[in-house]
Amino acid sequence: MRNLRLGKYVLPLFSVIAIVYLMIPIAYTFVFSFNDSQKTNLIWRGFTLDNWINVCQQQGVCEAFGNSVLIGVISTVLATTLGTMIAIALVRYRFKARSFVSLLIFLPMATPEVVLGAGLASQFFSIGAAKGIATIIIAHVMFCMSFVVVTVKARVASLDPALEEAGRDLYGSPAQVFWKITFPLLMPGILSAALLSFALSFDDFIITNFNSGPAMTFPKYVYTAAARGIPAEANVIGSGVFLLAIAIVVTVQIRGSLKARRLAKQK
Repeated sequence: MRNLRLGKYVLPLFSVIAIVYLMIPIAYTFVFSFNDSQKTNLIWRGFTLDNWINVCQQQGVCEAFGNSVLIGVISTVLATTLGTMIAIALVRYRFKARSFVSLLIFLPMATPEVVLGAGLASQFFSIGAAKGIATIIIAHVMFCMSFVVVTVKARVASLDPALEEAGRDLYGSPAQVFWKITFPLLMPGILSAALLSFALSFDDFIITNFNSGPAMTFPKYVYTAAARGIPAEANVIGSGVFLLAIAIVVTVQIRGSLKARRLAKQK
């Protein structure tokens, strides 16, 4: 009984410690986004809202952020589209070398990023491709697609084939069955894969650093600026992205809760 009582308090304590440990860097970033910094942002010099009002005042920070958003959006669209088609093919169809294709899909996830980035850089150099935003997108699509396939594949495997058979029994064409039955049922998995893909692309530094050339992304900008103290404007953008992600999660949770209550009342 004494061990059970001890565990009752130890587990919540360790949970709180873990959450605090994870939140310390985020809290530091948020607090120093209001720092009245000058040349460096390593020492607290006073509170100011100028960094939030004039976030693009620091040279290069908004351009780097815009590049990361552009690369993330394009990579997400391409990786999600290709990954969804591959996931459906792997689950629904039997063809030669199917197991080999599945292995190839998982390889980018298992390969260290430094090896993957260096290999891609060597390949681009061999074919004489100029490094820039295009090469970054190609690299991001390659490793994001693996995560999309894994996520959507699980959703496809969980679908009830009887629903699609019912659509075909009602004289629906293959295209109608897919867009009106299969695709809506896959949408939660596709959206989850797309969000994961965008997060991975936006946050990536190692592979991007190998294949970006002169193009600057937000992670690269933060890395190069870290030696003299990350500019407060970069902290502003980081804090804004974090708050936006929290707002999206809270909104989805609230909508899900309200939908569940409505369904419960209808029953």
